[in-house]
Amino acid sequence: MPFIDLKAQYAALKSSVDARIQRVLDHGQYIMGPEVRELEDKLAAHVGVRHCITVSSGTEALLIALMALGLKPGDEVITTPFTFAATAEVIVLLGGVPVFVDILPDTCNIDPHLVEAAITPRTRAIMPVSLYGQVCDMDEINAIAARHGNIPVIEDAAQSFGASYKGRKSCGLSTFGATSFFPSKPLGCYGDGGALFTDDDVLAQAAREIRVHGQSQRYTHTRVGVGGRMDTLQCAVVLAKLERFDWEIARRIEIGARYQALLADLPVQRLAQRPDRDCVWAQFTLQLDQRAAVQAALAAAGIPTAIHYPKPLHQQPAYAAWGCGQSFAHAERAAMRVMSLPMSPDLSVDQQDEVLTALSTALAALNTAPAAE
Repeated sequence: MPFIDLKAQYAALKSSVDARIQRVLDHGQYIMGPEVRELEDKLAAHVGVRHCITVSSGTEALLIALMALGLKPGDEVITTPFTFAATAEVIVLLGGVPVFVDILPDTCNIDPHLVEAAITPRTRAIMPVSLYGQVCDMDEINAIAARHGNIPVIEDAAQSFGASYKGRKSCGLSTFGATSFFPSKPLGCYGDGGALFTDDDVLAQAAREIRVHGQSQRYTHTRVGVGGRMDTLQCAVVLAKLERFDWEIARRIEIGARYQALLADLPVQRLAQRPDRDCVWAQFTLQLDQRAAVQAALAAAGIPTAIHYPKPLHQQPAYAAWGCGQSFAHAERAAMRVMSLPMSPDLSVDQQDEVLTALSTALAALNTAPAAE
């Protein structure tokens, strides 16, 4: 069983994907071809913002957002330690200081009540992560930012593109929204890709210039930039995938809800879902004890699993200096207990039942095993 079934997705979209790619091969504009602008227009309309700027990866989206905001060495950015390294990586690359605050134990998203206490005169941005496909508490975070001089907020929405929050879309809820089109994401390409979203005309223009080495026009470099363009071919792939994206999001929500219902009687901790938002389940993640033993049993039954993420950033060697010996109890506990199950829009009922049967059997065996002497 595949952990994420990209082959089934391609089979369903083969004619559209192939035609889109062939069109690029025919016109030969592999860098900043017409598909780039077409995709940006469609994604901006989907999110409900004025500007979408496609970039070369989700990491680059975060980096360019911070550069557009003028992050300088020593500036602080408040974020979560329970995320992929890219969230903190971009802060450190620019000489900034990641300031970690703990997560909520039931959703694994950043705790907004801890954000305010972490603000100092050096705080330049707040970067919450919408983990596993559920938007974090953006209204509370935006209100905190507004009370403290309108601190910019960047939603790291690498896992939540397509999700809704109080009737609005992820990526359209703050100063910047940043997402990834890595192949395993809810909307993925066939390589690396990403996008930035904003309603701010000035920030949008800055981001567009930064992604092409800071050029305001050809060979006129008005600011320091990066090589951050999204390839035309990758934009073509995403355009083809948009044809059934709404269906895929509905399927993710449906499959996630079925997982949640079937897990209700098992000795696992399900992620909480807030009633005012949905979850697009970039990963279907639960928490449980004896994770290694359960993973081994599932692997023996042919069921793949993954851990998102096994070690919080303040415990990673590259970022330990910014943890300053602090303990983030909820992030640390989650890192020891999270486990992700197979999840994709094409996951069948039979496959899902197979996963749940194997999980139930593994948990029952552990609960009945004799205690070690």
